[in-house]
Amino acid sequence: MEKNQAMIRAIIIDDEQESRNTILNILKNFCENVSVVAQAENVADGIKIISDKKPDVIFLDIQMPDGSGFDLLEKTTPIDFQVIFVTAYDQFALKAIKFSALDYILKPVDPQQLIDAVNKIKETGSDVGSITKKISTLLRNKNGFERITLPTFEGFRFINLKDIVRCEADNNYTNFYLNSSEKILVTKTLKEYDECLSGLDFVRVHQSHLVNIKFVDRYIKGDGGTIIMADGSEVDVSRRRKDGFLDKMMS
Repeated sequence: MEKNQAMIRAIIIDDEQESRNTILNILKNFCENVSVVAQAENVADGIKIISDKKPDVIFLDIQMPDGSGFDLLEKTTPIDFQVIFVTAYDQFALKAIKFSALDYILKPVDPQQLIDAVNKIKETGSDVGSITKKISTLLRNKNGFERITLPTFEGFRFINLKDIVRCEADNNYTNFYLNSSEKILVTKTLKEYDECLSGLDFVRVHQSHLVNIKFVDRYIKGDGGTIIMADGSEVDVSRRRKDGFLDKMMS
């Protein structure tokens, strides 16, 4: 699809009629190059109309009577369209979506969020390989978090969580250090990854550092202290985060 010119063929899949109507009205009023070619209210119908209509993008609810949006993606081949999740708050599902770097909008739908999501699609276009890998990351994390999609200046990197040693803030970006000694500059802030990764094997030990506790080699006492990572790197621990770090290590 050509940026900002060709019509974007869209499908709305949501079991709530009111939600479908809201999305449809926003698209009609504010996104003139988006054409809604079909709607579905369950997973089974959604799979059929995707096959029939060949959309450029689907607006997909997560929870439906006959399954989830994740189930629909698992049963759809090929996935050569963009996906924007439209969903009520679900902590686990949202975390899985964030890990895959897919777009989502929370209900009740905010018009500007929907417009922004559509504009992002216009800017990025449809890179089928990238979309497929993002969906693959999402589905691998469906029952537990194993993999994360990292946006970079060149595109996306798809990384196993177990390979991440630490993350370091770099202004509005984040450096990811891997156990292969590779460093990846990612175009999101450390705060965003703190929200995603904390609660797993990662802990924020400093304003500028998030570490994978599985790669902590030793801790040296001090005002806040210093962590020596398995790759030999040293990470300072802030005084206010010291207790939280030690609790995580001892748990």
